[in-house]
Amino acid sequence: MQFTDRRSSTRWMIIIASFVIVSLIMWNTYTFFQIFKNEERVKMEHWALAQKKINSEDINADLELPLALIQNPRIPIVLALNDSIINTNGIEEEVLNDKIKLKTFIKKLKAQNDPIIMKISSDKTQYLYYGDSDLLNKLKYYPIALLLIIFLFGAVVYNFYKSTKMATQNKLWAGMAKETAHQIGTPLSSLIGWLEIMKADNVDATTVAEIEKDINRLQTITDRFSKIGSEPILEDKDIIQETKNSFDYLKSRFSHQVEFSFSAPKKPIIVALNPALHSWTIENLMKNAIDAMKGKGKLKITIENDGAAVKINVKDSGKGIPKNQFKRVFEPGFTTKKRGWGLGLSLTKRIVEEYHKGKIKVLKSEVGKGTTMQISLKIK
Repeated sequence: MQFTDRRSSTRWMIIIASFVIVSLIMWNTYTFFQIFKNEERVKMEHWALAQKKINSEDINADLELPLALIQNPRIPIVLALNDSIINTNGIEEEVLNDKIKLKTFIKKLKAQNDPIIMKISSDKTQYLYYGDSDLLNKLKYYPIALLLIIFLFGAVVYNFYKSTKMATQNKLWAGMAKETAHQIGTPLSSLIGWLEIMKADNVDATTVAEIEKDINRLQTITDRFSKIGSEPILEDKDIIQETKNSFDYLKSRFSHQVEFSFSAPKKPIIVALNPALHSWTIENLMKNAIDAMKGKGKLKITIENDGAAVKINVKDSGKGIPKNQFKRVFEPGFTTKKRGWGLGLSLTKRIVEEYHKGKIKVLKSEVGKGTTMQISLKIK
């Protein structure tokens, strides 16, 4: 508990320190912006003072200092006498040649900086309109760029933290799964012993055979859990027979209200797969289909060979899936059932795509009519 509190306090200290640093950088940028803006204002005022001084000495001379003396050709400047423009600097020809555009441009300059007014005489007043230089315009957007960089950096850190946390959780779940498999092993060994005693005592063969099937089933489940978190070993197997084994097992243990059917080519199709994990995949899809039909309807498995890949279609006559949920059904935690964790299809997708390098998708579905799930695996 103390370690967790300490880690939480450290995290908040880092967040607060980052906020203070960002605030200081933004404040410093704003200060620079104001300093440069004031310096440009001073240059403009000096030029205006010199212009006013010259014109005041000899009003009839109408002398004019060149705007280039301001020493920054990138500052847009408009010099006007009363309502007439007499000189400009740093303005595009396209704007100068269009009176409407020029008028709009002058309004923009007024919004950026207050014009400098030079009273030459009672009937002569000059106005110096100027805008911000390129440097000031760049400084305006610097804080935004800085915030964007910090936001992206924060997103990367958060994503890394989340990925690390998920990796830790995955290791925990994998460890728990292996421990579960280990714990099941002890009573399973005992059950195998009791089964041998029942055979020796000539217990009804049918009963013994069914119990043996369930014990084999428990061994398969134990094998599945022991493989979680480990790289599975793939073997060259006939996918038709492996799929049929899982189909037959579940068919014998579900209600007769479900009409089962299985269709596949007569020739074997060899695929590199892990039998225990493939069996888990088929069972997950079949159980989902039966749940969607609420234990009553038609379930059909079809295996097709297109030459490069084998395709397994699991079709049901259940409630169907809306099209906008075709991809979401494979997300961990997504479920439409009142009970369950929503891990079945997520686990199925991982087995098919990560372990067997295949593909799984909702081939087609219609609400109220049923769904067809499809698995595609490469043929050896």
